[in-house]
Amino acid sequence: MAKYNHRMPLKKLVTLLVIGLLAGLGIYLYRQLHSSAARSPYVWAYLNDPAAHQEYVIQAGVRCAAAPFIFPTTGMVGYLWDDSFNPGHRHQGIDIFAGTGVNVTPVISAYPGYLTRLPDWKSSLIVRVPSDPLNPGHQIWLYYTHMADPNGSSFIAADFPPGTTEQYVDAGTLLGRQGNYSGDPNNPVGVHLHFSIVQDDGTGHFKNELEITNTDDPSPYLGLALNANNNPDKIPQCLPGN
Repeated sequence: MAKYNHRMPLKKLVTLLVIGLLAGLGIYLYRQLHSSAARSPYVWAYLNDPAAHQEYVIQAGVRCAAAPFIFPTTGMVGYLWDDSFNPGHRHQGIDIFAGTGVNVTPVISAYPGYLTRLPDWKSSLIVRVPSDPLNPGHQIWLYYTHMADPNGSSFIAADFPPGTTEQYVDAGTLLGRQGNYSGDPNNPVGVHLHFSIVQDDGTGHFKNELEITNTDDPSPYLGLALNANNNPDKIPQCLPGN
């Protein structure tokens, strides 16, 4: 009687598992990189000649359709929540590019709430919203950042000095102006506002905004027609109705 060889099926199984894992990784990386890569040419074209691409621009204060938030600054929505710029990175908010220099384009409050600026924050503010308008009864936090130059000279409005805590702001309140601060003077980002919705930790504090799992997609709050996984080669615009 021939002896059954157990090694060949096991070897084949391992090979199939490796192939499956590599295929899954490839799909994951493609999904992570495709949306932002597809939008990038639109972003560069706009930044190189904003006047020629005004169809991309949404004005500060506009309320898209029946969205609860007004638009927090003037510019083009270049990157969205869950876009990615390198493998493993998932964008935690939306990036709105003014197409101007630093300290030019105003940033306003998208929704009423209670503003905090931590003592070491040069370019960032966060606003506590006690009741999420799309999920009433749940507290959320609205995070605005990059409002400084590469060296950390702040463009945040003088009404909100470092250490400001729980100062009420209405929708439309001037918060500051767009900048390009990244934390590294030798590697500034493009002039834009990064806006994100941060979850509450259940004890009245905001979670770490750097993790996408701690944030919510701002698209429905702003009435944007697209998100990162839907028509990634398009630039987001207001939903019909505005």
